[in-house]
Amino acid sequence: MPNPVVHFEIIGVDGGALQRFYGEVFGWSIDATNPMNYGMVDTGGQGINGGIASGAGARNTFYIEVDDPAAYLKKVSANGGKVVMDVTEIPGAVTMAQFADPEGNLIGIVKAR
Repeated sequence: MPNPVVHFEIIGVDGGALQRFYGEVFGWSIDATNPMNYGMVDTGGQGINGGIASGAGARNTFYIEVDDPAAYLKKVSANGGKVVMDVTEIPGAVTMAQFADPEGNLIGIVKAR
């Protein structure tokens, strides 16, 4: 595929809080030990790497593959996020859900096949 997605970015007013949120909910390894406190997300070769940081306003777009969307929605709620769309199955296509993180970014999750 030409021009594949190779990086994602999650930007919000409180980058440190977002780094803690995603680390707790998904177990991501995030290293922000740099002068800009830009949290480098290392996926360990499974998926695309990305970054989480502070900036003007909230912005991002991506879906995260999980084994149990309902369980992750519970973790989202427990860590300050809000369920936007409960687990929904599109027959023959995908099982998905959506949530807003503590900054209001809309994120999707999809069930691993």
